[in-house]
Amino acid sequence: MPAFRALKTLVRSLSTTAKSTPELVGTAPSHRCYIFLHTPQPPSEYPAKYATPVQRALLLRTAKWGGSVNFAWSKDQQSICARPPGEEDKQEYHLTAFAHPRGKLEATVSMDNIEEVEEQLRVHAEGVSGATPSNSDDVHLYVCTHGARDCRCGDTGGAVAQAVRDELRKRRDADPSDPSTCIKLAEVAHVGGHKYAANLLVYPHGEWLGEVEPEDVPEILDAILALPARPRNTDEIPICPRHWRGRMGLSKDEQVQLFQRTYP
Repeated sequence: MPAFRALKTLVRSLSTTAKSTPELVGTAPSHRCYIFLHTPQPPSEYPAKYATPVQRALLLRTAKWGGSVNFAWSKDQQSICARPPGEEDKQEYHLTAFAHPRGKLEATVSMDNIEEVEEQLRVHAEGVSGATPSNSDDVHLYVCTHGARDCRCGDTGGAVAQAVRDELRKRRDADPSDPSTCIKLAEVAHVGGHKYAANLLVYPHGEWLGEVEPEDVPEILDAILALPARPRNTDEIPICPRHWRGRMGLSKDEQVQLFQRTYP
C-alpha cells in the first residue's frame, strides 16, 4: 500500500466520528445536470487534461443552465470508436445524463446535432412540461481513476473501483438475484478534489462521496441499496455522512447548511 494511503487508513482508524470532515462537506461542484460522454478507453489512458471539440461545445452550452460534462468508461456501456487524429470534430458519443428531479436520460451527440441534444438535456434538467421522468431502477456508480491528472485518483480510485467490482461479484455469485444487480459501475475522468480521492459519484441520487477506501465499499453499497433509485430531494438526509461531499441540485452553501442541520 503506498505511504499516503497507509497514513490515511491509520488516521481513519483512530477517528470515531460518523460525520464528514468540515473540509469535505460542500466540495461537490454545484450542478443541475451531470452528463457523461462514453469513451472506448478507460480514464487510465486519458491524458492529464482531456477535452474534445464535442465535450467543449456541449459544456459551453449546458453550463449556462447548470450542466456539467465529463468522460466515463465502462466495459458494459455503449461507446463509439475514436476518430483518427485530425478528425476529432467528427467524433460521436453515446451519453448518459442525470438531473434532478427527472433522473436519467440517454442520447447520442455529435457536432451535427449538438444544439438539439443540448435542448433535450435542458428540458430534462429544468423539468419542463412534456419531459418524461426516467423509470429506471439502475444505480450508477462513477469512480474517478484519472491517474494522469493526479496519482491519488489513479491509485486510490483504481483500488476502490476494483473493490466495487469484487464486492459486486461476491454478492452476485452468492445470490444471482441479489439487489446489487441493479448497480452499474463506471470510471470517470477528473471530477475535482484530488485530495479527496477516491471520489465516488452516485447517480441518479446525485450524491458525491470522497475519501473512500476499498474497505468502505461494502458499507457504502448497503447504504445506497437501502434507498430508492431516484434523485435525492434537497432536504433529504445525506447518505454515507463520513464521506459526503455534496449533492446534485444544491449550491455549495446549501450543501453545508443541509449537513449542519442534519448533523448539528
